[in-house]
Amino acid sequence: MKIVIAGAGAVGTHLANLLSTEKHDIILIDQDPAKLEGPSSNFDLLTINISATSIAGLRDAGVGSADLVIAVTPDESRNITICMLSHSLGAKKTVARIDNSEYLNPRYRRYFQQMGIDSLIYPEHLAAQEIADSMKMSWVRQSWEFHGGALELIGVKVRSNAQILDKRLKDLGQEMMPFRVVAIKRQEKTLIPRGNDMMLAGDLVYFMTTKKQLPVIRSLCGKDNYDEIKNIAIIGGGSVAVEASWLIPDHMNVKIIEKDEERAKQLTGMVHDRVMVIHGDGRDMQLLMDEGILKTQAFVALTGSAETNILACLTAKRLGVRKTVAMVENLDYVGMAESLDIGTILNKKTIAAGHIYQMMVDADVSNLKCLTVSSADVVELIVGEKSRAASKQIKDLDLPAGAIIGGLVRNGEGILASGATRIESEDSAVVFCVNTEVKKLEKYFK
Repeated sequence: MKIVIAGAGAVGTHLANLLSTEKHDIILIDQDPAKLEGPSSNFDLLTINISATSIAGLRDAGVGSADLVIAVTPDESRNITICMLSHSLGAKKTVARIDNSEYLNPRYRRYFQQMGIDSLIYPEHLAAQEIADSMKMSWVRQSWEFHGGALELIGVKVRSNAQILDKRLKDLGQEMMPFRVVAIKRQEKTLIPRGNDMMLAGDLVYFMTTKKQLPVIRSLCGKDNYDEIKNIAIIGGGSVAVEASWLIPDHMNVKIIEKDEERAKQLTGMVHDRVMVIHGDGRDMQLLMDEGILKTQAFVALTGSAETNILACLTAKRLGVRKTVAMVENLDYVGMAESLDIGTILNKKTIAAGHIYQMMVDADVSNLKCLTVSSADVVELIVGEKSRAASKQIKDLDLPAGAIIGGLVRNGEGILASGATRIESEDSAVVFCVNTEVKKLEKYFK
């Protein structure tokens, strides 16, 4: 594919890096030559120093023959303009990064399509949605629903009290356990487990299961003593915090602690009515104590500093908070944050990349997530009637070594997969991928 990325900021650079490794024809454009120096030297792509709102510049960048134009400059209006111009010049698809959640309203979708904009990406909203989803279960690091909960993928940190440790997975299979282990993150490595592999204390284990079996897995993982989340403390009153205030379930109490006095005043008119805004430094131990940190079940650090967020979560854990979430925008810090066991880690760049990547896969992809900590993807693919996978058992597919089918959804019902599971056309297959390009799976399901 020929892909033009307008904007060499954090999101654009990360996307360029991600996509250039897959042998796409990538052109990265920005009007600031300094921002292009790193990508030009480190990635396999072409950089062009032009204004992305210049018609002549866009023509020089070849948007007329582009399969996809991604506008991710810091300015929303500029991104919309870039997509409109690129569409008029002949680009097949366009994506615009925005910072206004109003535009995501489904009623406006046709309006933007008429303007030549195929998709809108608001990374802050996507991150807020992940935060809201993570609040549903205090004992789970990461969770995703497929087909309205027909299947669930959950990431759980297993401790020494878990009943399922030090047992071969094939032996657990004989005990008819209500889950399928699709991946294990152990220290710096993520592995697709086989029958002789075991779960060890300290592993981050990804289970594919069904909603009704979640209490069983919770007990097996030794998490019954985790309180349900009622009180949430958020430090940092940026856009992600504002979006999260509207998405977190209404029965939960939320406090946002913002260091900047003027911003704190603004927040009172931006967040949900049930949210309390407090002016103060979220790193101040006494302030946290005064605001009831000891009765808080979840702590979310969303400041602009990864270091502050990591340290704040460590402090909250030391005070007894079980569920902590840190926004870590510097990808170099993700491994360190995970090694410190601070809890759930969010990165807006990888979240946005997953949504954009979904547009590039030719097979019918209904869902795709990038798992920041595990450097992995989970993708939901619809099985085509004439595809290689249709009417075959999973064991006969010869999938790449880094891919495993966790489950199927058939007629709205979730089915946990095994080697003997037979795939039918129109099934939704949930596939976990490590070190495997999602596009390599197309030949099996398209």
